[in-house]
Amino acid sequence: MIVQASPRLAPAMLSLDHLYPRLPAIIGHRGASAAAPENTLAAFSLAADLGADAVELDVKLSKDGVPVVMHDATVDRTTDGRGRVADLTLADLKTLDAGSRKDAKYAGERVPTLAEAFESVVSRLWINVELTNYETRGDRLVLLVVRLIQKMSLQRRVLVSSFEPRNIRAVKRLDPSIPVAQLTAIGMPIYLRDAWLAPLIRHEARHPDVAQLKQKGVAFFHKRGYRVNVWTINDPDDMREFARQGVDGLITDAPDIARKAV
Repeated sequence: MIVQASPRLAPAMLSLDHLYPRLPAIIGHRGASAAAPENTLAAFSLAADLGADAVELDVKLSKDGVPVVMHDATVDRTTDGRGRVADLTLADLKTLDAGSRKDAKYAGERVPTLAEAFESVVSRLWINVELTNYETRGDRLVLLVVRLIQKMSLQRRVLVSSFEPRNIRAVKRLDPSIPVAQLTAIGMPIYLRDAWLAPLIRHEARHPDVAQLKQKGVAFFHKRGYRVNVWTINDPDDMREFARQGVDGLITDAPDIARKAV
């Protein structure tokens, strides 16, 4: 179903209409991660092939200060290596197989840099960049990600998100033209969950988890002027219900299922 996006803007917020030509947007969580190795170029390409409008990816810094695409603090779960991302150089990370643990047909898939992900994806999809420096707070991740977005002129092709409010504020201080989103989950403090800090943390979107959105409903956030992208949603019935409520985006491991559901 294709509908026109409506503004729902609070004062001083950026319009995100250009990211939502149809609602809900289908956002591949770490790419099409149900079928391909998460946070790899293969997963991002597959997401586009399966009908996604965007991909969500996670970024942190390598030991030598390069923004790389990886969710966990360590490489242990998703690659054939071991160790903390923050303790490995880009050269170290590029030796790792990031595909075989998912499926042998993805053997040799590498850990991408954020720049490589942008170059690979941006012509087909917009990108939700999650800043995941939760174990290394205070590093240069925000600065380097903002600089890369500026260098590649991608302010209108990205939505930067984080659970850490200080990351969101830092992005806006560095470049007010970059749209940002506050990630939340049902177990977080209520002042973060329910946008009590909105006057202090200017942002355009809320990313509640499924449990929180079932509790609050989409309208709760729309009335406060926010776009709403729910994560991680893989049940077709939940997808249809939130679409009925007018959710802006479905962050899902299975873009093909979401596309069929809504």
